[in-house]
Amino acid sequence: MSDIPLGVLDLVPVPSGASAADALRNSIELARRTEEFGYSRYWFAEHHLNPGVAGTSPAVVLALTAAATSTIRLGSGAVQLGHRTALSTVEEFGLLDALHPGRLDLGLGRSGGRPPAEKTDSPTTTPVADGRAPGGLVIPPRFSFARLLGSPRIALHRKLLLLPGAESQDYAEQIDDILALLAGTYRTEDGVEAHVVPGEGAELEVWILGSSGGESAQAAGERGLRFAANYHVSPATVLEAVDGYRSYFQPSDVLDKPYVSVSADVVVAEDDATARELATGYGAWVRSIRTAEGAIPFPTPDEARAHVWTDEDRELVQDRLDTQFVGSPRHVADRLEQLQEATGADELLITTITHDQADRVRSYELLAAEWRRR
Repeated sequence: MSDIPLGVLDLVPVPSGASAADALRNSIELARRTEEFGYSRYWFAEHHLNPGVAGTSPAVVLALTAAATSTIRLGSGAVQLGHRTALSTVEEFGLLDALHPGRLDLGLGRSGGRPPAEKTDSPTTTPVADGRAPGGLVIPPRFSFARLLGSPRIALHRKLLLLPGAESQDYAEQIDDILALLAGTYRTEDGVEAHVVPGEGAELEVWILGSSGGESAQAAGERGLRFAANYHVSPATVLEAVDGYRSYFQPSDVLDKPYVSVSADVVVAEDDATARELATGYGAWVRSIRTAEGAIPFPTPDEARAHVWTDEDRELVQDRLDTQFVGSPRHVADRLEQLQEATGADELLITTITHDQADRVRSYELLAAEWRRR
């Protein structure tokens, strides 16, 4: 499996008792270390109004990280297009590419935009029996995000991120505008040209991130772009996402066949028991997100054990606990192989959160060594 590249997705988590500045320094250090360990990519996610996540601006964090590294590819996983314009996105990443040419990935997500058009569940060509895909990958029951989407916090996000009276652009149209601005082919309906400097001609790899086989998978496939599916966010729909993308795929100047990355949440330690202890805070952290409270600072194991769990709490996070890969290097690598085989992923992207930075670095180090050994 060593021919399947491993990359990193970093949310810039804030451990309890730490500051946002601590979290940013930790992430830049981790990017340097994962470059040494041989990881292929390092992506930063964009999140807002979460006390436990400091990754509000991927472009800014990428600029700091690019200056501290030399070879690892860096990217956004993803920028939230719902509150951006195509021009601002191309300008930001064009500036980054001008200083660090050929190292940047522009990952585009539709978060914060218009609600997706109503659709039926997309079929998957990969069989699932008794909650498992061929090879044993766990595919849990589908989680409903309706509670999150209807929460006052989502309305607050839109209020603070969008200018008064502004409406998000249609996602597919926005992607087309970004591609046209990058290529230098943008024209208005009446023929007015726009040229972005820097930005036009930038050596960016454009990726679309999605959790289902819907609008994002369709947009990526029809435009022949790379696609990243989120097993760590929505494990129930990962097969639908990759199968949907492949069904829509049309060759492009960028790709002649589909190209997929799939993410997983992992914690690795020298043995299974130690890894489970390090991952103790994960359930409470996921609960804070799924109750629409906003991600809490990542708790210590003792802080997490102090939480009094209700049956509703457990139901809320069970799918994420069942699909987090926690254990020794061999155990986690086996689970990653299951994920790759079930999805046919060309790359895997892993994200790891522990309370202690040294444990987080060690987790990536141990996994990299095991992956190379295979």
